[in-house]
Amino acid sequence: MNKPLIGAFFAALLLGAGITPAVAAESAQAQESATETATETAPAVKVVTFAGTVALSNCSGSVVRSPDSQPTDPALVLSNGHCLETGFPGPGEVLVDRPSTRTFTLLNASGTGVGTLKASKIAYGAMTDTDLSLYELTSTYEQIETSYGIKALELETAHPVAGTAITVASGYWKRTYSCDIDGFVHQLKEGRWTWKDSVRYTPECQTIGGTSGSPVIDDATGKVVAVNNTGNESGQECTDNNPCEVDENGEVTVREGINYAQQTYNMVPCIGAGNKIDLDREGCGLPKP
Repeated sequence: MNKPLIGAFFAALLLGAGITPAVAAESAQAQESATETATETAPAVKVVTFAGTVALSNCSGSVVRSPDSQPTDPALVLSNGHCLETGFPGPGEVLVDRPSTRTFTLLNASGTGVGTLKASKIAYGAMTDTDLSLYELTSTYEQIETSYGIKALELETAHPVAGTAITVASGYWKRTYSCDIDGFVHQLKEGRWTWKDSVRYTPECQTIGGTSGSPVIDDATGKVVAVNNTGNESGQECTDNNPCEVDENGEVTVREGINYAQQTYNMVPCIGAGNKIDLDREGCGLPKP
């Protein structure tokens, strides 16, 4: 896992980690023509900023909304299940509607903290099949936008596509990582946990500890398609901090230095009226207690 951080010692160590960034024309006239054509046909790309991301005490996260969320609904914060203040949920353990007073630092577009948001409860948390947490806040989307001028990030409702350009935006480090979706993993195993249909990044996204819970944003739409959660650090097989891939035939593949995320489209149907989590709603793909 892109493990939660404890103390300034780890922060100092990880700050030193680097980030890997993300046919000539026959004549100047042809090159100019090709450039103009590309400009005309290329889809508009939204600029990914830190607006709407949050910093937790040990991880990253974001204020998110479903397409049906209303301005007066209590806002939701998305992060990882392994970032919960209650500790790592065990295999098969699902948390629903647990009281919480956790706080989050809300960031603006440039990554500056502009305010503190407070949870009223852990609406959902699990590390089975997925690795995510959803906190319900004491503030509504409308209140957050009025106070800070910041809108929530919208959750994508469809399964992401391989080759999609993405940005992982870490509120903890105030750093972004740009790459593509390389593909999807049937089962991703790490220690005691197994996650399904995980997103695998291309090598450019070298996420580190503290980026756990960062929103994975589709560069073309600006919508959240996944939540960043882990990577194979040292080439070990299926151990803590060294997840392995298991295909439909049980074949195991280890990809040292490759990082992963958990899709979020399947949780959108679980968000009902008033932003309440209802695991019995049609289409809800989250594990139940």
